[in-house]
Amino acid sequence: MTKSRDYDEELRDLQLALITLQRQAIKEGWKTLTLFEGRDSAGKDGAIARVVEHAHRRATRVIALPAPSERERSEWYFQRYVKELPAAGEAVVFNRSWYNRAGVERVMGFSTPEQQEQFLRDVPAFELMLVQNGTRLTKLWLDIDREEQAVRLEARRKDPLKAFKVSDLDAVAQAKWDDYSKARDEMLIRTHSTPAPWICVRANHKKAARLNILRWLLHAAGSKKALKGVEKPDPEVIFPFEPAAIEDGRLAK
Repeated sequence: MTKSRDYDEELRDLQLALITLQRQAIKEGWKTLTLFEGRDSAGKDGAIARVVEHAHRRATRVIALPAPSERERSEWYFQRYVKELPAAGEAVVFNRSWYNRAGVERVMGFSTPEQQEQFLRDVPAFELMLVQNGTRLTKLWLDIDREEQAVRLEARRKDPLKAFKVSDLDAVAQAKWDDYSKARDEMLIRTHSTPAPWICVRANHKKAARLNILRWLLHAAGSKKALKGVEKPDPEVIFPFEPAAIEDGRLAK
Protein backbone atom coordinates (compact mmCIF):
# COMPACT_ATOMS: atom_id res chain seq x y z
CA MET A 1 0.00 0.00 0.00
CA THR A 2 1.44 3.38 -1.02
CA LYS A 3 1.74 6.34 1.27
CA SER A 4 -0.66 8.21 -1.02
CA ARG A 5 -3.21 5.44 -0.59
CA ASP A 6 -2.70 5.57 3.19
CA TYR A 7 -3.42 9.29 3.07
CA ASP A 8 -6.52 8.87 0.92
CA GLU A 9 -7.91 6.17 3.18
CA GLU A 10 -7.38 8.12 6.38
CA LEU A 11 -8.73 11.31 4.82
CA ARG A 12 -11.92 9.48 3.86
CA ASP A 13 -12.28 8.01 7.36
CA LEU A 14 -11.74 11.41 8.96
CA GLN A 15 -14.26 13.08 6.66
CA LEU A 16 -16.80 10.39 7.51
CA ALA A 17 -16.15 11.11 11.18
CA LEU A 18 -16.71 14.83 10.50
CA ILE A 19 -20.09 14.00 8.97
CA THR A 20 -21.00 12.09 12.13
CA LEU A 21 -19.82 15.02 14.22
CA GLN A 22 -21.78 17.58 12.19
CA ARG A 23 -24.97 15.55 12.48
CA GLN A 24 -24.59 15.75 16.26
CA ALA A 25 -23.72 19.47 16.06
CA ILE A 26 -26.86 20.24 14.03
CA LYS A 27 -29.08 18.13 16.30
CA GLU A 28 -27.72 19.72 19.47
CA GLY A 29 -27.49 23.27 18.10
CA TRP A 30 -23.74 23.81 18.35
CA LYS A 31 -22.34 27.12 17.12
CA THR A 32 -19.00 26.13 15.59
CA LEU A 33 -16.41 28.70 14.51
CA THR A 34 -12.98 27.84 13.12
CA LEU A 35 -10.36 30.42 12.17
CA PHE A 36 -7.59 29.55 9.72
CA GLU A 37 -4.61 31.88 9.89
CA GLY A 38 -1.00 31.45 8.84
CA ARG A 39 1.88 32.39 6.61
CA ASP A 40 1.10 33.18 2.99
CA SER A 41 0.98 29.88 1.05
CA ALA A 42 0.89 27.84 4.29
CA GLY A 43 -1.96 25.69 2.94
CA LYS A 44 -5.07 27.27 4.45
CA ASP A 45 -7.18 26.85 1.31
CA GLY A 46 -6.31 23.18 0.91
CA ALA A 47 -6.91 22.37 4.56
CA ILE A 48 -10.26 24.18 4.57
CA ALA A 49 -11.29 22.34 1.41
CA ARG A 50 -10.74 18.99 3.14
CA VAL A 51 -12.65 20.10 6.23
CA VAL A 52 -15.77 21.24 4.35
CA GLU A 53 -15.64 18.97 1.28
CA HIS A 54 -18.50 16.74 2.45
CA ALA A 55 -20.05 19.05 5.04
CA HIS A 56 -23.75 19.93 5.13
CA ARG A 57 -23.98 22.76 2.60
CA ARG A 58 -26.80 24.73 4.21
CA ALA A 59 -25.24 24.45 7.68
CA THR A 60 -21.67 25.31 6.65
CA ARG A 61 -20.17 28.57 5.42
CA VAL A 62 -16.60 29.47 4.46
CA ILE A 63 -15.95 33.19 4.85
CA ALA A 64 -13.10 35.01 3.11
CA LEU A 65 -13.89 38.69 3.39
CA PRO A 66 -12.44 41.19 0.90
CA ALA A 67 -10.71 44.39 1.92
CA PRO A 68 -13.10 46.59 3.94
CA SER A 69 -15.13 49.25 2.20
CA GLU A 70 -14.91 52.91 3.15
CA ARG A 71 -18.01 52.50 5.32
CA GLU A 72 -16.66 49.37 6.99
CA ARG A 73 -13.43 51.15 7.84
CA SER A 74 -15.50 53.60 9.91
CA GLU A 75 -17.26 50.82 11.84
CA TRP A 76 -16.21 49.02 14.99
CA TYR A 77 -13.41 46.78 13.75
CA PHE A 78 -15.14 43.48 14.61
CA GLN A 79 -18.50 44.55 13.19
CA ARG A 80 -18.26 43.00 9.74
CA TYR A 81 -17.04 39.72 11.23
CA VAL A 82 -19.86 39.58 13.77
CA LYS A 83 -22.35 39.54 10.88
CA GLU A 84 -20.89 36.19 9.77
CA LEU A 85 -20.89 34.38 13.13
CA PRO A 86 -22.71 31.02 13.33
CA ALA A 87 -26.20 30.51 14.67
CA ALA A 88 -27.30 27.28 16.37
CA GLY A 89 -26.49 24.23 14.26
CA GLU A 90 -24.16 26.14 11.95
CA ALA A 91 -20.44 25.78 11.27
CA VAL A 92 -18.52 28.82 10.01
CA VAL A 93 -14.92 28.74 8.80
CA PHE A 94 -12.96 31.96 8.39
CA ASN A 95 -10.23 31.84 5.76
CA ARG A 96 -8.31 34.65 7.46
CA SER A 97 -10.25 36.56 10.06
CA TRP A 98 -10.10 39.56 12.36
CA TYR A 99 -6.44 38.64 12.87
CA ASN A 100 -5.66 40.46 9.62
CA ARG A 101 -5.14 43.48 11.84
CA ALA A 102 -2.33 41.76 13.74
CA GLY A 103 -0.67 40.39 10.59
CA VAL A 104 -0.88 41.82 7.09
CA GLU A 105 -2.32 45.17 8.25
CA ARG A 106 0.56 45.63 10.65
CA VAL A 107 3.30 44.56 8.24
CA MET A 108 1.92 46.48 5.26
CA GLY A 109 0.83 49.57 7.18
CA PHE A 110 -2.87 49.18 6.32
CA SER A 111 -3.80 50.29 9.84
CA THR A 112 -2.18 52.57 12.38
CA PRO A 113 -0.03 51.42 15.32
CA GLU A 114 -2.78 52.71 17.62
CA GLN A 115 -5.42 50.59 15.86
CA GLN A 116 -3.16 47.54 16.01
CA GLU A 117 -2.53 48.00 19.73
CA GLN A 118 -6.22 48.46 20.44
CA PHE A 119 -6.96 45.26 18.54
CA LEU A 120 -4.47 43.25 20.58
CA ARG A 121 -6.01 44.64 23.78
CA ASP A 122 -9.60 44.02 22.68
CA VAL A 123 -9.51 40.63 20.99
CA PRO A 124 -9.11 38.43 24.10
CA ALA A 125 -12.24 39.99 25.63
CA PHE A 126 -14.12 39.71 22.33
CA GLU A 127 -13.29 36.02 22.00
CA LEU A 128 -14.12 35.38 25.66
CA MET A 129 -17.60 36.80 25.01
CA LEU A 130 -18.02 34.49 22.03
CA VAL A 131 -17.02 31.42 24.02
CA GLN A 132 -19.11 32.37 27.07
CA ASN A 133 -22.12 32.75 24.78
CA GLY A 134 -21.81 29.22 23.43
CA THR A 135 -19.52 29.54 20.41
CA ARG A 136 -17.14 26.61 19.95
CA LEU A 137 -14.07 28.54 18.79
CA THR A 138 -10.94 27.00 17.29
CA LYS A 139 -8.02 29.18 16.15
CA LEU A 140 -5.50 27.47 13.85
CA TRP A 141 -2.13 28.97 12.92
CA LEU A 142 -0.48 27.21 9.95
CA ASP A 143 3.27 27.70 9.94
CA ILE A 144 5.88 26.96 7.25
CA ASP A 145 9.55 27.81 6.94
CA ARG A 146 10.99 30.44 4.66
CA GLU A 147 12.41 28.03 2.10
CA GLU A 148 9.13 26.13 1.74
CA GLN A 149 7.22 29.37 1.30
CA ALA A 150 9.59 30.43 -1.50
CA VAL A 151 9.03 27.11 -3.30
CA ARG A 152 5.25 27.36 -2.99
CA LEU A 153 5.07 30.98 -4.10
CA GLU A 154 7.15 30.20 -7.19
CA ALA A 155 4.96 27.18 -8.00
CA ARG A 156 1.86 29.33 -7.58
CA ARG A 157 3.17 31.93 -10.02
CA LYS A 158 3.91 29.29 -12.66
CA ASP A 159 0.62 27.38 -12.40
CA PRO A 160 -2.19 28.95 -14.49
CA LEU A 161 -4.75 26.99 -12.46
CA LYS A 162 -3.68 28.94 -9.37
CA ALA A 163 -4.07 32.35 -11.01
CA PHE A 164 -6.69 33.46 -8.50
CA LYS A 165 -4.34 32.68 -5.61
CA VAL A 166 -1.68 35.09 -6.84
CA SER A 167 -1.81 38.53 -5.22
CA ASP A 168 0.35 41.63 -4.97
CA LEU A 169 1.17 40.64 -1.39
CA ASP A 170 3.00 37.53 -2.63
CA ALA A 171 5.83 39.74 -3.84
CA VAL A 172 6.59 40.97 -0.32
CA ALA A 173 5.97 37.78 1.69
CA GLN A 174 9.63 36.80 1.46
CA ALA A 175 11.06 40.33 1.62
CA LYS A 176 9.11 41.03 4.81
CA TRP A 177 9.56 37.55 6.32
CA ASP A 178 11.15 38.89 9.52
CA ASP A 179 8.41 41.51 9.94
CA TYR A 180 5.75 38.82 9.58
CA SER A 181 7.61 36.65 12.12
CA LYS A 182 7.67 39.50 14.63
CA ALA A 183 3.97 40.20 14.08
CA ARG A 184 3.12 36.50 14.43
CA ASP A 185 5.04 36.16 17.66
CA GLU A 186 3.39 39.14 19.33
CA MET A 187 -0.04 38.08 18.10
CA LEU A 188 0.29 34.54 19.43
CA ILE A 189 1.68 35.64 22.78
CA ARG A 190 -0.91 38.35 23.41
CA THR A 191 -4.04 36.61 22.05
CA HIS A 192 -3.50 33.03 23.23
CA SER A 193 -5.79 32.35 26.18
CA THR A 194 -7.37 29.45 28.05
CA PRO A 195 -10.86 30.15 26.61
CA ALA A 196 -9.51 30.76 23.08
CA PRO A 197 -6.13 29.08 22.62
CA TRP A 198 -4.06 29.10 19.46
CA ILE A 199 -3.42 25.71 17.89
CA CYS A 200 -0.21 25.70 15.84
CA VAL A 201 0.24 23.48 12.78
CA ARG A 202 3.64 22.73 11.28
CA ALA A 203 2.51 22.75 7.66
CA ASN A 204 5.65 22.13 5.59
CA HIS A 205 4.11 18.75 4.69
CA LYS A 206 0.62 19.50 3.42
CA LYS A 207 -0.88 16.04 3.77
CA ALA A 208 0.32 15.56 7.34
CA ALA A 209 -0.98 19.01 8.22
CA ARG A 210 -4.41 18.33 6.74
CA LEU A 211 -4.84 14.98 8.45
CA ASN A 212 -3.77 16.35 11.81
CA ILE A 213 -6.08 19.34 11.55
CA LEU A 214 -9.01 17.00 10.96
CA ARG A 215 -7.88 14.79 13.84
CA TRP A 216 -7.60 17.82 16.11
CA LEU A 217 -11.06 19.14 15.24
CA LEU A 218 -12.58 15.74 15.94
CA HIS A 219 -10.80 15.18 19.25
CA ALA A 220 -11.42 18.74 20.43
CA ALA A 221 -15.16 18.33 19.86
CA GLY A 222 -15.26 15.47 22.35
CA SER A 223 -17.86 13.35 20.55
CA LYS A 224 -17.28 9.71 21.45
CA LYS A 225 -19.35 8.52 18.51
CA ALA A 226 -17.36 10.57 15.97
CA LEU A 227 -14.00 9.60 17.51
CA LYS A 228 -14.36 5.88 16.93
CA GLY A 229 -11.14 4.73 15.21
CA VAL A 230 -9.70 8.26 14.89
CA GLU A 231 -6.00 8.52 15.73
CA LYS A 232 -4.82 11.18 18.13
CA PRO A 233 -3.19 14.25 16.58
CA ASP A 234 0.58 14.07 16.19
CA PRO A 235 2.17 16.58 18.62
CA GLU A 236 5.12 16.89 16.24
CA VAL A 237 2.69 18.42 13.72
CA ILE A 238 -0.03 20.14 15.76
CA PHE A 239 0.08 21.52 19.30
CA PRO A 240 -1.32 24.27 21.52
CA PHE A 241 0.79 27.41 21.38
CA GLU A 242 3.30 28.12 24.11
CA PRO A 243 5.97 30.85 24.03
CA ALA A 244 8.74 28.26 24.04
CA ALA A 245 7.68 27.19 20.54
CA ILE A 246 9.03 30.47 19.16
CA GLU A 247 12.54 29.70 20.36
CA ASP A 248 12.80 25.91 20.15
CA GLY A 249 12.24 25.60 16.40
CA ARG A 250 8.64 24.42 16.36
CA LEU A 251 7.67 27.73 14.77
CA ALA A 252 9.78 28.92 11.84
CA LYS A 253 11.99 31.95 12.46
